[in-house]
Amino acid sequence: MATRTRRFEWIQQGLYVGALLLVLAPGPAYADGSDSQADLQPADVDLTLQGEFVGTVERAPSKFRQIALQIRATGGGTFEAIQYLDGLPTRPARRRPAVSLIGKRHDDFLVLSGGPWAVLAQADHCLLTDRNGKRVGRLDRVHRQSPTLGARPPKHAVVLFDGSGTDQFLQARMTEDGLLMEGADLKPMFQDFNLHLEFKLPHMPAARDQGRANSGVYLQSRYEVQVLDSFAMEPVNNGCGGLYRFRAPDVNMCLPPLVWQTYDIIFTAPRWAADGEKLKNARITVWHNGVKVHNDVELPNKTGAGKPEEPTLLPIRLQDHGNPVRFRNFWLIDRGAGPVGRFPIMADAQTDEPAEQKDQQTEEKADKPAEEHGEQAEEKADQPAEEKSEQAEEEGSRQEPVTDGEPTETEVDS
Repeated sequence: MATRTRRFEWIQQGLYVGALLLVLAPGPAYADGSDSQADLQPADVDLTLQGEFVGTVERAPSKFRQIALQIRATGGGTFEAIQYLDGLPTRPARRRPAVSLIGKRHDDFLVLSGGPWAVLAQADHCLLTDRNGKRVGRLDRVHRQSPTLGARPPKHAVVLFDGSGTDQFLQARMTEDGLLMEGADLKPMFQDFNLHLEFKLPHMPAARDQGRANSGVYLQSRYEVQVLDSFAMEPVNNGCGGLYRFRAPDVNMCLPPLVWQTYDIIFTAPRWAADGEKLKNARITVWHNGVKVHNDVELPNKTGAGKPEEPTLLPIRLQDHGNPVRFRNFWLIDRGAGPVGRFPIMADAQTDEPAEQKDQQTEEKADKPAEEHGEQAEEKADQPAEEKSEQAEEEGSRQEPVTDGEPTETEVDS
């Protein structure tokens, strides 16, 4: 009986592939009609199929629903994917149950199965068909970008790395094209700070789990915000954006490898008594690619392989896990040494206004990180809980890097 069932499954998959090939046959593989991938190696072709796609599917006659797909290469022409109804996840409240798919590349296209529709993926789009071979949807490739990517440091920030050298580090290496390599320890030490950092993950399709583009941002060498290629996966505490082995991000905002990503972090160190007793735990808020994935989280102890907690300050560390992760645009606002202003800073919000005007606007509009962490929150403390919740929700909605709607002209790859 088991043998007969397996035969049926193989026959069914064969029919799916055949139906997809019939759907694809009338049109050229590329919009310009050229065989632009003829000279690419298999690993390069796999890279062209990896990424994010958004479009609509016909659920019933004349009834359409938005659908999104994240595809990741797993080596040897094999792939995994996650399918989302109602668009790509951008905040926890809008997460929908995800469907996991698997597939195999043939030449320059990929067939994915495991969901309610068969998916044929090409470099710039995906086609969806039902069990009868009828085309029911199309998804176009999108390229998301963090709204804080390229954010310039304010005048009172400490620039830790801008590509000009590694003077701010005890030990660090820089590439020929001016990028910071993994395995760097800062020279100055900080207690309470707001940090901006950009990183790029290498493409390691055959690697698995913690061996796939692994690094980490160790705050005070104790508390790790994980760096990992966990694109197209469910959020986990040892995935990208996770507080390592302690807390998963509220939503997995990891982008595909070789795409620049951002961390914006508000960190408040623990407080200690003179006799070494800890009075308050550390607290952390993290934005990954402009989306808040940890909101004022209390850290009761070090995370993972971090150094033990004690009153002594330790440097920030970019972990060397043996994978070629790259960093740039690394700066920090020391909250104990000057004004803070709005944070995180959006890349398109930079202006050339006079400093006095900026400071005045900051005082009127900014949410101070100290208020985020409950240190100067007298006004917030008097607000009803419902009002606080509404304000937090409104604030979170302003920090979305992309919408869940139809891809815009700038999002769709032409």
